[in-house]
Amino acid sequence: MSRRPICFYYGDGRLADLTGYLRVVLQPEFYQPAELRYLAAQGVQTLGYLSLSEDQGPPAPWQRQDRNPDWGGAFVQVGHPLWVAHVIGAAKAAIGQGFAGLFLDTLNVELTHPEDVPHLLTLVAAVREEAQPTYLLANRGFGMLPRLAEIVDGIVFESFSARWTEHGYAPWPPDVLEFHAQIAEQLLQLELDLYTLDYADTPGLTDFAVRRACQFGLQSFVSDRALSRT
Repeated sequence: MSRRPICFYYGDGRLADLTGYLRVVLQPEFYQPAELRYLAAQGVQTLGYLSLSEDQGPPAPWQRQDRNPDWGGAFVQVGHPLWVAHVIGAAKAAIGQGFAGLFLDTLNVELTHPEDVPHLLTLVAAVREEAQPTYLLANRGFGMLPRLAEIVDGIVFESFSARWTEHGYAPWPPDVLEFHAQIAEQLLQLELDLYTLDYADTPGLTDFAVRRACQFGLQSFVSDRALSRT
């Protein structure tokens, strides 16, 4: 049986289901070293989730006053020395735990705090150098291209075709789809693994997202908002 390219799963367990993928993105706190060793033995490359510009933890000196309106996490001062140390520590812990690589999330600071773009690029490079993951997968991060492409191994285009909103799941309107298509064409010029992560709750919307990713030669995964499906 051929394996699917990638899975984003933020729950726990389901090891048997996860062996159906070549690469899986998981939450480090949900998996024990023995489980990660099992997946590795089955030929599955595990990537641990790592947020680089938002913090879901308790109040800390690196946090800004504003928060992500969708997820509630506090935006951070990316270049704050204590935040840098916190992220590097989490990255090293995930690799030490048995993850082969890391999935770098919350990279779109050009939309919220553009002054942090150079700090974020420096942080990504530090994660690569100090944690030494086998594989680095970036979520978007378009504001750091082309330099980002020299550091990571792959890029995920989250919500490429379909998204979730407070009103439910839906495709993007035509103008946004066209804009995303232009970005995809630029990504295809890079020598990187390219994936899409879309959100859908019906077979029709799922099929739309998969077909559109395929049209651009992108490897796709479709899930719900909580990434609870394998």
